[in-house]
Amino acid sequence: MTAELIRGPVVEKAIRDEIVKEVYEIREHTGKRPGFSIILVGDNPVSRTSAADKEKMAEELGYYSVVNNFPATITQEELIAVIGKYNNNKEIHAIRVQLPLPDYLDERRVIEAVDHHKEVDALHPANMGNLILGEEETYIPIAPLACFKLLQFISYDLNGKHAVVVGRSNIMGKPMSVLLLQQHATVTTCHSRTTNLSEICRMADVLVVAIGRPQLVKKDWIKPGAVVIDVGLNRVGDRVLGDVDFEEVSQKAAFITPPGDVGAMTDTMFMLNTLESFKRNL
Repeated sequence: MTAELIRGPVVEKAIRDEIVKEVYEIREHTGKRPGFSIILVGDNPVSRTSAADKEKMAEELGYYSVVNNFPATITQEELIAVIGKYNNNKEIHAIRVQLPLPDYLDERRVIEAVDHHKEVDALHPANMGNLILGEEETYIPIAPLACFKLLQFISYDLNGKHAVVVGRSNIMGKPMSVLLLQQHATVTTCHSRTTNLSEICRMADVLVVAIGRPQLVKKDWIKPGAVVIDVGLNRVGDRVLGDVDFEEVSQKAAFITPPGDVGAMTDTMFMLNTLESFKRNL
């Protein structure tokens, strides 16, 4: 058996087409459009590239965007004042403080300064809490949201299934486990200190792996017919490898994501959450 591929770019294109259509219709009726602000501190080339990619996507989707790049001499108070300005700007519906911040800044305090209604990456404690409580008006963190959209694309019914999440980070593993629980799956969350990890993975109807270890998950870890979502993105030489041994596992799983496909969807998920914030504001 060879697994059917769940291609991130295919799902992403379908979502972006829907976003463009919806933004156009709202703009025709109201004259308004979604807007977001990205705040960078320092000269991190990865952060600058990420911001530039979002600016380009904003133009393609019909959004308004503004990027501020501050030197690594800005004080905590000055940065929080900038955030406050965008909190009060009615044309801005999402605020992204690009991480990581320089060490001298208190990352948690900076994130908490963002109005949680505009903190669409869902890192704010209020948004995390609302997600756990199952509140409707909250945001799903963008990496778990990408995984959920992939499962929706194949019309996978999570009700009663056993889902295993490998990884417990605040931005991926923990919220992914909550999201799966809300879809009535039975969820096991594993991590680097889990004993018998391969044995637990073999019980999974749905396996989501986000642990940052190249090709950790092998063919004999997989239940026949499982759905495997590989969130890992590891650069090894000139290769991009997932946390799952793709060639091996694709011989046993029913569905699998190729390495890098989940990560490539995250900008679109940010845009989707920004659109949600915009609509709530309307």
